[in-house]
Amino acid sequence: MKKALLVLALGAALVGVAQADTLKKIKDTGSVTMGVRESSGALSYTLGDGKYVGYHVEICQRVLADVQKQLGLSKLDIKYLPVTSQNRVPLVQNGTVDIECGSTTNNMTRAKDVAFAVTTYVEEVRIAVKADSGITSIAQLNGKTVATTTGTTSVQLLRKHERANGVDFKEVLGKDHADSFLLLESGRADAFVMDGQILAGNIAKSRNPAGFKIVGEVLSVEPIAIMVRKDDPAFKKAVDDSIKGMMKSGEIAKLYDKWFTQPIPPTNTKVGLPATAATKDAWANPNDKPVEEYAKK
Repeated sequence: MKKALLVLALGAALVGVAQADTLKKIKDTGSVTMGVRESSGALSYTLGDGKYVGYHVEICQRVLADVQKQLGLSKLDIKYLPVTSQNRVPLVQNGTVDIECGSTTNNMTRAKDVAFAVTTYVEEVRIAVKADSGITSIAQLNGKTVATTTGTTSVQLLRKHERANGVDFKEVLGKDHADSFLLLESGRADAFVMDGQILAGNIAKSRNPAGFKIVGEVLSVEPIAIMVRKDDPAFKKAVDDSIKGMMKSGEIAKLYDKWFTQPIPPTNTKVGLPATAATKDAWANPNDKPVEEYAKK
């Protein structure tokens, strides 16, 4: 009996150790690591030389400024660490990244391993093709080659779509979103399936934006959110409270406008994607519902 109690006590202690305390870590070290993406459209991308910008990057910078105030730190060193679709969840899990500010869909599978802040962007998964391809729908992808990015769910969504019945296509994978777009641009793929804003962002930054278009049915409506460690309610609350403040003040709408409807660096082109009704609803009614909840509608 004593042995069993000792095992239970040790187990409880280990759970306690495993629980993250990101606020304490930030206060003790005076630094925080932000996970960023190199080519996630206007949400998070690099300008080179270790500089990262975008809608989610700027939201996270403001969140961390609020955290700095909350902790009474005179200075907070933000370290930027590029992550990929494959390693973003493990790097948050193992403590390498404290807050991931990219283009991650909040879904129930990922929620077993990480936590999500309130939704800041609601995405539509679409298809990009060359403007002269003649492709306008899923049915026309039969016999074609479709690109997507390793570690994403886009092609699975395409295969599951009711209109993909009997549509047989070959899948090719890019290592990141820029690489996937290059597969389309170079003719090695006939289509690129991904989040609409990532498609629009890569098209806007391409050598010939008029040479591409976004077509076809919406494959999925997905809540995109900032990712933090699981079992750290204090840090999640700090992040959520800061974002909710931006939603209430209208600051988040201004940030969205800055990155999605105004010219952005480095080429000063516009992504040209006004906020959808679903995104505006997420701002008006802050929530961290996973994509599965959206699918029930």
